[in-house]
Amino acid sequence: MASKSDKSPPAKKQKLLDDVPSKSDTKSGSSLIKELKEKRNKTAASILQFKFNKNRVRILSEAKDVPDRAEGIVYWMFRDERVQDNWALLFAQKLALKNKIPLHVCFCLKPRFMEATIRHYKFLLKGLEEVAEDCKKLNIQFNFLIGDGERVLPGFVEKNSIGAVVVDFMPLKGPMSWAEQLKKTLPKDVPLCQVDAHNIVPCWIASDKQEYGARTIRNKINNKLKEYLTEFPPVIKHTYGTVKDEVIDWEGGEKTLEVDRSVEPVKWLTPGYSGAIQMLDSFINKRLKKFATKRNDPVVDALSNLSPYFHFGQISVQRAILTVREHRSKCPESVDAFCEEAIIRRELADNFCFYNKNYDNINGSFDWAKKTLNDHRKDKREYIYTKEELENAKTHDDLWNSAELQLLKEGKIHGFLRMYWAKKILEWTTSPEEALEISIYLNDKYSMDGRDPNGFVGCMWSICGIHDQGWAERNVFGKIRYMNYAGCKRKFDVAAFVARYGGKSYPYKKSK
Repeated sequence: MASKSDKSPPAKKQKLLDDVPSKSDTKSGSSLIKELKEKRNKTAASILQFKFNKNRVRILSEAKDVPDRAEGIVYWMFRDERVQDNWALLFAQKLALKNKIPLHVCFCLKPRFMEATIRHYKFLLKGLEEVAEDCKKLNIQFNFLIGDGERVLPGFVEKNSIGAVVVDFMPLKGPMSWAEQLKKTLPKDVPLCQVDAHNIVPCWIASDKQEYGARTIRNKINNKLKEYLTEFPPVIKHTYGTVKDEVIDWEGGEKTLEVDRSVEPVKWLTPGYSGAIQMLDSFINKRLKKFATKRNDPVVDALSNLSPYFHFGQISVQRAILTVREHRSKCPESVDAFCEEAIIRRELADNFCFYNKNYDNINGSFDWAKKTLNDHRKDKREYIYTKEELENAKTHDDLWNSAELQLLKEGKIHGFLRMYWAKKILEWTTSPEEALEISIYLNDKYSMDGRDPNGFVGCMWSICGIHDQGWAERNVFGKIRYMNYAGCKRKFDVAAFVARYGGKSYPYKKSK
């Protein structure tokens, strides 16, 4: 906890972010885009000449084959919003080429999605503009539909005589239910295929059960990387059908949104595939060498900053891993650490949400955690804050307030501090249930990578001990891992971080 004795001398005010891509990054990113294009072209002429791993696909419908009457294939894009390095789109093109019919990509703009705000939707829509342009160049019809996909897509399928629907995989309850609802309303002879284009090893292949932690899933994934961590073939210019030259009303689509418009877009991220490649390139050239030793230091610019792009699917995790691994001879520890986080930890989060439908509440935690949190449910809390006080960074702890301000301004909290941030919410609220609800709400509303398995698991790890173990018992936390202000001071320059984001220490006013 912050106290007067904890305070260090005032630190010099610093820039909010040092990782905004510069003009040189943009030029370098363009070179990397060309390099990656050459790699795909050398891998195969098209998906038809590539040995596609069928285990990436689950057929959800009773229908298994494209009917003879088919006049097109559609890929319903929602989690993986990119053209190249996308196994779902590649599979859809494979079906279309084999059947010699046109290929469509549909994005269905939902009026709301969980706690997503205009901050997230503007990033998403700008990225989709690039997707639409890429599709047009490749003679793939991009369709921008307004409404819930499970409701508007059946009409599109019927109108265009679609012979198969390919959908993304996302293990959250909402997206999983979309596919189930769509399956019920599609024509009986139209196959519904789900492709995991997000994980390197498909979630249902990596494990057939909920894994206890990283140590139990690590070897399962690593043993399959030789089979799944391959280069991608290109999505090629489609040879069937002609793209309609239609103007997409992006502004009109944005106006249909029923979201909070008070949360301003972030300025440090450039939306879309090109922006993602620029960020990957700047990470490799500027920050990768520091990643192994400095990634847990919030005042050092050592992170990849790729998480928002991973969340929106604007770059493939697999592509990022393939590219970063080329630099292992120069910085092996950093490359290995990045692979651990981007592969093992990320795919572990998908595993948890896929096999545990209580991934967002206390019932999803292990028995030892439920017991210890319940045992300490009535412990006296020195501080208790409301959701509004926490959201507005009005606590006694200047470090916590600075982390919250980073979230409000930049749409992110440094990974190390995100743990501290969530654990303090447990300490400063009336129950574990309230703590989990508030932490998920704030993360989903403000973070650029919120509303994601990683976000749910991060909150569940911090508050409910998921993928962790029991620690020394203490007040409120029980056996859940504890973090405090003094520990942060031993880890990094707290005063410098506070100076950067301007968090203040407010006098505590006990509620009546």
